[in-house]
Amino acid sequence: MRRISIGRQNFEKFRVNGSFYIDKTLFIKEWWENDDDVTLITRPRRFGKTLNLSMTECFFSVAYVGRESLFEGLSIWEESTYRSLQGTFPVIALSFADIKGSTFKAAREEIILSLMELFKKHSYLLKGDTLTDLEKRDFYTLGQHIGDDKDAKQELSEAAISRAIKTLMSYMERYYGKKVIVLLDEYDTPLQEAYVNGYWKQLTALIRSIFNSTFKTNDYLHRALLTGITRVSKESIFSDLNNIEVVTTTSKKYASFFGFTEREVFAALDEMGLSDEEGHIKAWYDGFCFGDRTDMYNPWSITNYLNNREYGTYWADTSSNRLVSELIRRGTPELKMQMEDLLAGNKLDMSLDEQVVFEQLNTTQGAIWSLLVASGYLKPVYKTFIPAMGTYQYQLKITNFETMLMFKKMISGWFPEDLTSYGNFKKALLQGDLKYMNRFMNDVAQVMFSTFDSGNHPSEEAQPERFYHGFVLGLIVDLSAKYYIRSNRESGFGRYDVIMEPKNLSDDAVIMEFKVHDEEDEKPLTDTVQRALQQIKEKGYDTELTARGIPKDRIRHYGFAFKGKTILIGM
Repeated sequence: MRRISIGRQNFEKFRVNGSFYIDKTLFIKEWWENDDDVTLITRPRRFGKTLNLSMTECFFSVAYVGRESLFEGLSIWEESTYRSLQGTFPVIALSFADIKGSTFKAAREEIILSLMELFKKHSYLLKGDTLTDLEKRDFYTLGQHIGDDKDAKQELSEAAISRAIKTLMSYMERYYGKKVIVLLDEYDTPLQEAYVNGYWKQLTALIRSIFNSTFKTNDYLHRALLTGITRVSKESIFSDLNNIEVVTTTSKKYASFFGFTEREVFAALDEMGLSDEEGHIKAWYDGFCFGDRTDMYNPWSITNYLNNREYGTYWADTSSNRLVSELIRRGTPELKMQMEDLLAGNKLDMSLDEQVVFEQLNTTQGAIWSLLVASGYLKPVYKTFIPAMGTYQYQLKITNFETMLMFKKMISGWFPEDLTSYGNFKKALLQGDLKYMNRFMNDVAQVMFSTFDSGNHPSEEAQPERFYHGFVLGLIVDLSAKYYIRSNRESGFGRYDVIMEPKNLSDDAVIMEFKVHDEEDEKPLTDTVQRALQQIKEKGYDTELTARGIPKDRIRHYGFAFKGKTILIGM
């Protein structure tokens, strides 16, 4: 039985130590035969992108010449024509994973440090007469000041930073007599940090200039392979690159090489004597879709389960999910209701633009769904071509049970930890304790409503009921284990706001209607409450529940009345 190695991303160490490894080496063959100049592959985090780049480096890099043993017994070594390629190319391998500065200045310095490390790794070029004295001086400026000269980082011009990789490639091509392969991992990590921390335009200008120099009409480039989570819009950083092949999660290329297929997962369970767990593993971790493969699993969760023999939200817990959480929390009530629908196990029809435009995330709702799909939190289960629009429309669903738990934990995290009465509100709702519900809602409204706003224009001014609707849905979303929670559906002669249908028919059902105080027609808030309750009765909102066998005397009606941050609930 092979040992499970958690968190290891170095191919050489996997092979030397004999650790558990699922063979993905045929990716090398497919990538090579596709013959694309620059390839960008996007996959969610922890899906083997870094390990596959490490594998590719070990296969092609002259630094691994004579290391055939790393690939013996693997699929690529059965391809005789590829054996002669091992260890024959100069390779530059770079990662932007650690570029997470909270300011542009910090991110710029981290990029420079990454370039310095890269030059230091190739300091062998300083030996002999491959480089002129002037080139050696320039090389020294970039490569030899790590930790020694803090001012050196600031002295570098934008042009020098932009041309650094291309300059190094020119030296390597001269040294080896061969064009260079470039491998760049997590290219979009600094871009996401720039968006979150507010220096997007500054960083994209710098990254664009680096990419143009490195990947566009570069005579020293043989091929390049980039990986990341998102496909950042072409206008942002790839505007001048016409030679780039972009492979997203909906593309068929390389579909089985990032992540584990179900066959590979079940074989691993069998190897570890855990075949009886196939059903539970499938329920927890199956569901990722890449291209036409609908049976993909996240390697991080699977290897952690194999190591611990316990189920858990391993993949979901490896990130704070800060960006996704903020986008949903500050999103429109419509978006929150769509999330509520997804959390109830339903599907969402949505057009996707796989070019994530970060500048539009706060204004274009479709951009958020595209980000959620790229990040692996949602999966496209079906697509339909819309001729009139010339695009596909997708049916989206929460990926699996692990991601479902992640979303529920995320929503619970929106409420301050000191609101210990949060759980008691749900209990009071189910028991009809109006006194407690009113006290809690008025207390929490003073603190929380601003965080549920969607921007500079308060939601309660534009669509009042929907704003409060989204807030209450956030409170009750984790009751979905006991209730089917639905909103804005047809029932009787109208559309109710929220219905909670019990999964156990011995429990009470709940119908909620939200009304904002009309100062012209209603004086006290009690009038508004009565208007909400009257609408439930007149529109026959009980119809859907009684049709399902729930007696009228087991259906609770709540009217929510709102005036600014003052709330009154009646029944």
